[in-house]
Formats: sequence, C-alpha cells, structure tokens
Amino acid sequence: MTTKKKLGIWMDHSFAHLMEFTSKHFEIETIESDFALKDKNTHLSKPTNLMKEKEKKLLYDYYKKIGETVKNYKRVILFGPTDAKIELFDLLSEDERFLKIKFEIKHTDKMTVNQQHNFVKEYFSGA
Repeated sequence: MTTKKKLGIWMDHSFAHLMEFTSKHFEIETIESDFALKDKNTHLSKPTNLMKEKEKKLLYDYYKKIGETVKNYKRVILFGPTDAKIELFDLLSEDERFLKIKFEIKHTDKMTVNQQHNFVKEYFSGA
C-alpha cells in the first residue's frame, strides 16, 4: 500500500469527514460514531459511571476507526468545533505507528462540506 500524503479531517464527537488532498476531485469518507445523541438520552436514567464507561468505549472505537485511515498519510490537519480532534490526537500520539505523521490541530466552527473542502484545499495549498 502506498503512503498518501495529506489528509484533512473535520470532526466532532458524532462523525468525521475525511478528505484526501489531491489535485483531482476530493472524495469525502464519513465515519460515524456509534454514540449518538439519542444514546445519551436513552442512558440518562442509568448510573453516571455506566454511561461514562459506555461513552468512553464508543468514542475509543470511533477514534480507532479514524486512526486506521490516518496511518496511511504523512500530514494530517484535524479541525472542527469540539475537543474530539484533541482527544483523537492524544490517542494516536500514544501509538508508535503514528509517530512519523505530522499532525496539526485547528479549532473551527461548524462547516458545510464545501467549507470543509475549501479549508483543506487552502490549508495544504499554502503549506
């Protein structure tokens, strides 16, 4: 498998849009978290510790799915409105498979898919 160069990931705790930077048309892969808002509401009646453990496990699984794609890149920009990008970075930083990847983290607001695409294009065009 060849190592691809640059990847932009707009993410929050619900889903991530992964966009490879190329000179051709952008393809966007979406990875969804299994911990949806409805799950939070369903589990509110359960003890807090149980809910937190389930949330941690589901988020870990979500970040792990993203990591499987990230490992094929050399440069990655993580951006979005929540701390999910920092949590992902912290998890990946503990894994030696990701040590040679250059990560950057940017806080952004919610964005449309076109805005995300433009952000990635501008970010890597200037770099």
